Amino acid sequence: MTVAAADRRTRAGILERRYLRLLRAYPRAYREGHGGELVAILLATAEPGRTLPSARESLALVRGGLRARMIGTTERPGWTDGLHLGVLAVSVAQLAMLVPYAATIPVWVGLSALAVLLITLGRVRAALPVVTLVAVKVCSITLGRTWLDLTVLPVDPDPFWGGGALYGGGGPVAPVVGYALVVLSLLVLATRVPQVGRRSWLWLAAAPLLAGADPAGLDLSEGAGPHTAVRIGLEIGVLLLAVRAGHVARDPRWAVACAIYLIPVCAVYAENLGAHGEKDLAHLALLILLTGLATAAPRHARRYAPL
Repeated sequence: MTVAAADRRTRAGILERRYLRLLRAYPRAYREGHGGELVAILLATAEPGRTLPSARESLALVRGGLRARMIGTTERPGWTDGLHLGVLAVSVAQLAMLVPYAATIPVWVGLSALAVLLITLGRVRAALPVVTLVAVKVCSITLGRTWLDLTVLPVDPDPFWGGGALYGGGGPVAPVVGYALVVLSLLVLATRVPQVGRRSWLWLAAAPLLAGADPAGLDLSEGAGPHTAVRIGLEIGVLLLAVRAGHVARDPRWAVACAIYLIPVCAVYAENLGAHGEKDLAHLALLILLTGLATAAPRHARRYAPL
């Protein structure tokens, strides 16, 4: 083999590995069934000597992978899958709220993390008693009680985080509504479908990203800090994905999930009537708008075929 031929082969190998990385956007089953054929076509049409996929190819592969995942999700029952997804989103936000208080109430933060893990795995029956215990404890803190243990009230954050006491900036209604929603939803799922499908592990990564942001606080009026900006950015990004998924798959499950997430947010605003400013109201209006778009998207869409 000549030096030039060896160089071409090396470059082709590098390009192939980079195509395979991009194909990870597709579900495993799709990669196993069609990945080799797709990579072979891409390599055959690539310019000689190239080692990087073009921007157009990269975008097409990522978009095609996301479409394939969205459409593949519709194999599970619609309303139960949407309910499970919404409960997971709310549970992640609740865990993130507790993280800055881990040194003071480590057992309850650990149980909240366990609940999120079980919900992610689809083990709703196992998650139900864990979430119920955390719900009782959080509600006791909001009411100034010491149910289940002798937690010293108020619960102050770790020095690294600063800020106020746990749920010290609002009333008990919003936390109670949020946890009651999760418990009742898990009860419905446990009754109807003992084990639902697993969710992406990326949901677990959202909790540390949201840590320090108060999902039950009207903090925009005081100036959005970095934690608040990250939370709002993730909210908008996930809701936009829900709108896109409903449009692509012509399925309302993502609208159900958006509605579940929106309920505790509305409880916050209802409990704090008159305390929110224009930015807070704009944030709520945007969440409602995106939820409405996610609801309407399946009715005005055509089904796509994954590339």
